[in-house]
Amino acid sequence: MKILILGLGNELLGDDAVGILAARVLKERLKDKADVVESSLSGMALLDLLVGYERAILIDAVKTGRTPPGTIAELSPADLGAVAAPSPHYAGLPELIATAQALHLDFPKEIKIFAIEVEDPHTIGRGLSPTVAQALGKLIPQVERQVTQWLK
Repeated sequence: MKILILGLGNELLGDDAVGILAARVLKERLKDKADVVESSLSGMALLDLLVGYERAILIDAVKTGRTPPGTIAELSPADLGAVAAPSPHYAGLPELIATAQALHLDFPKEIKIFAIEVEDPHTIGRGLSPTVAQALGKLIPQVERQVTQWLK
């Protein structure tokens, strides 16, 4: 079974780096169980990264304001709405799945999303806020458990 862990974000933008930093930790810890990739890409550019995997975990920062910073939400694509994108650069996961289906691509049949509510995803050069850094420590075992469950 081919599993992808995809850590998303921009390590220059404060808390937005959380997905990238998670991928760096998980790369060593899951090296024999899953492919771990970090990326600052978005939209349709992510399609190529996901093709060829049976299952995938996406890790990314979110700023909804509905939950306290550091909250980790475990979601599926069904939990997401379509993105009313002005261009393919802003296409979301539902649009990627629809495109993969329309093109008959070998796309993950099961996708889990770990979204970490962040404080500041905009400040250039700032590291993770303490709350998000603490959440990163809780996120790593959650992802490891999911991979272990898939491999059983």
